[in-house]
Amino acid sequence: MEEAARRGDVRAPLSGAALDLMRRFPTAFDLRARAKRRMPRFAFEYMDGGAGADGGVKRNWDALDAVELAPRYGRVVAPPPADCTLFGRAYAAPLGVSPIGGPGTAFPGAEFHLAQAAQAARVPYALGVLSGVAVERAAELAPDVLWFQLYRFANDGHRIGLDLARRAQVAGVQALVLTIDTPIRTIRPREVKAGIVNPFKLTMRLRLDAISSPWWSAALLRHGMPRFASLTPYMKPGASLAEAAAFIKREQGGAFTWDEIARYRDVWKGPLVLKGALHPADAQRAVAMGVDGLFVTNHGGRQIDALPAAIDALPAIRAAVGSRATLIFDSGMRSGVDAARAIACGADAAFAGKSFLWSLGALGAAGPAHLLNIYMDDLRAAMGQTGCASVADLRLLARRHPGAWTQADYEARNAPGEIA
Repeated sequence: MEEAARRGDVRAPLSGAALDLMRRFPTAFDLRARAKRRMPRFAFEYMDGGAGADGGVKRNWDALDAVELAPRYGRVVAPPPADCTLFGRAYAAPLGVSPIGGPGTAFPGAEFHLAQAAQAARVPYALGVLSGVAVERAAELAPDVLWFQLYRFANDGHRIGLDLARRAQVAGVQALVLTIDTPIRTIRPREVKAGIVNPFKLTMRLRLDAISSPWWSAALLRHGMPRFASLTPYMKPGASLAEAAAFIKREQGGAFTWDEIARYRDVWKGPLVLKGALHPADAQRAVAMGVDGLFVTNHGGRQIDALPAAIDALPAIRAAVGSRATLIFDSGMRSGVDAARAIACGADAAFAGKSFLWSLGALGAAGPAHLLNIYMDDLRAAMGQTGCASVADLRLLARRHPGAWTQADYEARNAPGEIA
């Protein structure tokens, strides 16, 4: 039984504190509601808000809700195992924690808790480069499940970016993720109204807001002000918060070009993943140059609220790349049922970011592990309810997906120039 549980074939029943949390907070939205009550306004708005009027966030949720799965009965009598393999490595479930920029702003010490929960659950944790834990420390916390995300640091011939990739390789990171869907920093009105400005400044308004939340302030006292820990070796010693923000503004920006992606492909010896694919032509080009996987994502609706829902772009991208790439769904996941929907539509796994911040805001250190329990139990229940004996069976289900983009949709919307 212990060996089966280790492989993910059997999940021990919840007991004690974990069972109590499941009774009190059975869904991600229950965690969101509590987080909103407990957190400073600026922290909640930072983690919860999207671009524009939150249209992209809503579109992601609505599109997922519209996907229907037709069950097949008479085959499965108990919740089946949810174990999977990604890039040749075994994980307990096709679930993961998406890279998050500055999670310590939402909840101080977020990265420690996310890494530890992912390691304990044996699911991937993609550490964001703009995090408060250095990649080497994260590899100590999550040695079996760590991925690492990079933004573009192009100055001095990509000196910083390539060195970060080298450090990640030495630390034992399993996959390198290049984010391609943030060519510029766009406005998130809810952040602005809550007092967050770019570059970040700890104004009196934010200080008073923090004091109003003893829960959040206690976490700040334990972990200190959020810092860009992986980047501190490239800053002057003892750089202030303002100086660190100026460094990021000066050094990081723009979208990776195809030539730059090829350069990282040459340097990085493990699985290379692009985060931000929404067009089949981009997906095909990435795979042709040796990219191993793609995050199909609209950045959670946080960059621009005019993009397709990630779930609606997924089937066409799977059709374009076939079995040549691992596809990670990201943007809008709120439940294990959403993960089942994503896999049925072509994903190999489904990752979440925003909801893990909700869990931290609601429960602190206990939040990410609790949310993973919710997602894993809900996924296995969804599999059993639809007659799936394995994760692979989800891909065989009949589905109705009214919002899915077709190849004809993309052909009618080709952009001009080299990217077409």
